[in-house]
Amino acid sequence: MNYTLRQLRVFLAVAAHGSFSRAADAVGLTQPAVSRGVAELEDVLGVRLLDRTTREVVLTEAGQALVPALERLLEQLDDTLEETRQLGERYRGRVVIASAPTISARLMPLYVAECARRFPEIRLTVRDNVQAGGLEQIHAGAVDFGVLVDPQAREALTIEPLATDPFCFVCRRDHPLAQQATVPWRALDGVPLALLDFASGSRPLIDRILARHGVVPQVVQELGHSASVFGMVEAGIGASVLPSLSLPLPEASPLVWRPLVPREERSIVMVCREDRSLSPAAAAVWDMVRTLPLPQEPGAA
Repeated sequence: MNYTLRQLRVFLAVAAHGSFSRAADAVGLTQPAVSRGVAELEDVLGVRLLDRTTREVVLTEAGQALVPALERLLEQLDDTLEETRQLGERYRGRVVIASAPTISARLMPLYVAECARRFPEIRLTVRDNVQAGGLEQIHAGAVDFGVLVDPQAREALTIEPLATDPFCFVCRRDHPLAQQATVPWRALDGVPLALLDFASGSRPLIDRILARHGVVPQVVQELGHSASVFGMVEAGIGASVLPSLSLPLPEASPLVWRPLVPREERSIVMVCREDRSLSPAAAAVWDMVRTLPLPQEPGAA
């Protein structure tokens, strides 16, 4: 049978009010629209539901039998839809965020703790991966969204800025540049450097910044994680350029960091697929991440 929910509700309104005009006022339709809706329902059912006279509208035997059953069914439908709406408002379920290693170390603990406080029925899971892997997971729909370095290719992605993160110089205390309060980018020309590799979202930015300042670096090691870079620097293999979110330095290490001047930074963004809507729970976490205050930048030591 090809009937509509509107036709059913219009019929119940006429039955309740005993008048097409009063039913029209109740449901916010014109009287002709109400009359047409009832007539269409009668055509579908193949039975008259209402007897119409110039002075009143009376339910037929079939109409009298239909009203209570229809009221129960529509009430159940309304209850089911309301339960579904409330389920969305309760923000329950699992939300998965892709995150680059330095972001995972400094920012994700804040987000996971705040999510547990605000939304105890949401289980927030972090997928800690390099930039390229995080973007791949977003495109594949394996995560709800990501917090990553601003990607070079933005096609099919929704991007929202979150924070900026300046780059800094990391070296041993006995390095000649460690004696300076700040380190100019141009001072890195020819300096042996252990850098993040190209799977990192920061490496392409670092290379472009070095080139812009006329620096030809001597790259001695390329590594996937800042912790590995710290080890190389501590061993005296080279200094490094790292994002500030890589800090703090390992405790009791012989390393120091210095601000690089002029200030150059990377953009931290929230990323999701443009063609996929976030679930109510994921949307709640997205808004939480967007508005949560971030830790202050550390002071040089």
